[in-house]
Amino acid sequence: MPLLILGALLAILIYVPSLWVRQVMSRYGGEITGLSGTGGELARHLIDRFKLEGIGVEETLPLRDHFDPDARMVRLSPDNFNGKSLTAVAVAAHEVGHAIQFHRQEKIFELRKRYIPRANTLNRAGIAIMWCLPVAGLILRSPFVIGAIISVSLLLQLAGALTYLIVLPEEWDASFNKALPILSQGNYVDRQDLPKVRKVLLAAAMTYFAGALANVLNIARWMLILRR
Repeated sequence: MPLLILGALLAILIYVPSLWVRQVMSRYGGEITGLSGTGGELARHLIDRFKLEGIGVEETLPLRDHFDPDARMVRLSPDNFNGKSLTAVAVAAHEVGHAIQFHRQEKIFELRKRYIPRANTLNRAGIAIMWCLPVAGLILRSPFVIGAIISVSLLLQLAGALTYLIVLPEEWDASFNKALPILSQGNYVDRQDLPKVRKVLLAAAMTYFAGALANVLNIARWMLILRR
């Protein structure tokens, strides 16, 4: 029973950042008639303003806002691409912030390019090894070897989760060194709304961190399954 309680508390603590990110995005996602344009229109305007040649803007799937350096494309979810809300303009400015990092060839942008693929690879490898465990158990029939396989799988998934945290400085820069000054100094939002915009930009910066914690929750789930 204590283990179950501890596991439940751990799951809640891990899920809180992801829940908070979604709550903030939803809370400030209401339409504001006073805004001069949608998130997609703001993104295009900023790309023109900062002369980010070769970079475009397009709509993507819900909750999949990102800047794709390979395609040189700022991608915004439908609500943010078409919406006139604080969330829409803040997320659009955040993703254009990444485009600015890329266009200026800032070293901080290398964090994502270098570490996110590694994080994904480590996580996928760890999960693949875990799915192979039943077959390995039938063939090997060695508790020591099976334990070693489990340890390797969990370590790979944990390493993948921790690797996501390395990109936090890049996300912070896109939100607070790029997007916030652009929105405040350019008068794209009312000054009274800037505290709300800061919250949305913080949520945008914490997205990868929340994803990393979700991976940790996945590791905890595997451990509970294996304990049975």
